[in-house]
Amino acid sequence: MSWGRAPVVLLGGGATLLLSLLWMPALLPAASRLLLLPRAWLSMASASPPPQSSPASGSGYVPGSVSAAFVTCPNEKVAREIARAVVEKRLAACVNLVPQISSIYEWKGKIEEDSEVLMMIKTQSSLVPALTEFVRSVHPYEVAEVIALPVEQGNPPYLHWVRQVTESVSDSGTTPSSA
Repeated sequence: MSWGRAPVVLLGGGATLLLSLLWMPALLPAASRLLLLPRAWLSMASASPPPQSSPASGSGYVPGSVSAAFVTCPNEKVAREIARAVVEKRLAACVNLVPQISSIYEWKGKIEEDSEVLMMIKTQSSLVPALTEFVRSVHPYEVAEVIALPVEQGNPPYLHWVRQVTESVSDSGTTPSSA
């Protein structure tokens, strides 16, 4: 195939731009062109949709049904106490403590800088509201950071374990007490 002539293809929207960038070797090397393209455009160019986990695919994991929540604490003692409590209450399957992070933020009109401990909490997405409520009830900060991100992919046995460990809480439909 000659790189000097592009095949004629009738496409609309982003696909036309995608193909024009891919077929212009004089402008950029092929690898560089691919780095410039948004991921969605690359999936439009593929013949099949990107692989997605679903119950039918064998893993049984529903993307987004598990979340990773992040909470910062002023020190390791507070982080350990909260971590133990959320695991005991089955609001989380696992909590990792990452010591000595530096946080720089604006608070009440002033730039602050603190050393903190980051908690990485793995839980079911349906439990994030109860987890947030519990953390707020025991956390020493006036405004506790609780940020949760859905897990789209991962090791299926691990994701299954997270759901299994926290299953009794999500099935009960009740929020565990904060005592």
